Amino acid sequence: MNGNNKEKVYYERGTNELREKSLRAQKLVKAFNDCDPEYAQEKERIIRELFGSVGEGASIEHNFHCDLGYNIHVGRNFYAGYNCTIMDMAEVRIGDDCMIAPNVGIYTAGHSIEPKNRNKGGYGIPIAIGNNVWIGGHCSILPRVTIGDNSIVAAGSVVTKDVPANTIVAGNPAKLLRHIAEEQY
Repeated sequence: MNGNNKEKVYYERGTNELREKSLRAQKLVKAFNDCDPEYAQEKERIIRELFGSVGEGASIEHNFHCDLGYNIHVGRNFYAGYNCTIMDMAEVRIGDDCMIAPNVGIYTAGHSIEPKNRNKGGYGIPIAIGNNVWIGGHCSILPRVTIGDNSIVAAGSVVTKDVPANTIVAGNPAKLLRHIAEEQY
């Protein structure tokens, strides 16, 4: 998991290029969310078209949303619960065997703190999530964060800083609760 590339990607709202990319994603997201739950193959086809890359065994529940889609890369056996939002103005890389509970937001996007022209553009900073990570319900993962392998983010947490591998974090802002011993997995 390469979490070292944390450079800002700037964008300007209202450009034709961004509008076209966003419209493409919105159409695919709508098709995915409107898809009958029994049509798993069609849902998978749409996600493979929407995302930059998708490992085998990916599963995403209803009411998924994203900005562009092609900046999202998920590994094998990825699972996202209901109401997952990934704002992917920059790259989001999620490793193998990751679980995301319902109502989780992963946000690469940000805006200037200066009020002048704040709504005319912004930036995205990549997020990297390692292998075997479990993110509990109602969590927010903010720009520039790397979550290490085998870690757990407890429900309701707001992750503003990197999470070391083999740890459990919780709270707002998320803080280290404890380390996970390797023999436990």
